[in-house]
Amino acid sequence: QVQLVESGGGLVQAGGSLRLSCVASGGSFYAMGWFRQAPGKEREFVAISTTGGRTYYGSSVKGRFTISRDNAKNTVYLQMNSLKPEDTAVYYCAANNIFLTTDDYDYWGQGTQVTVSS
Repeated sequence: QVQLVESGGGLVQAGGSLRLSCVASGGSFYAMGWFRQAPGKEREFVAISTTGGRTYYGSSVKGRFTISRDNAKNTVYLQMNSLKPEDTAVYYCAANNIFLTTDDYDYWGQGTQVTVSS
């Protein structure tokens, strides 16, 4: 059974940093990434990383967030710097064997809350 478990969310002031982690068990995946959903908004693509090292970012986080991956540990990370109040959302880890920037992923974590205060 595949499980994705996120950690690292929390409350931070604007301009601060947080690092999210997501550990996958029960399978290994070509693509692992992050999405987020703020209250009243649709789920938004944040970043994706492949086993080959290819990365891609959503326009709203490019230059501030960095996705990385430890394939041996089946873990993907999201380093979030220069956080803004508009980054406040529940962040979801997703895994798939196809490179996608839409939310048509096969597997999802339970989500971790990130709150950025102004």
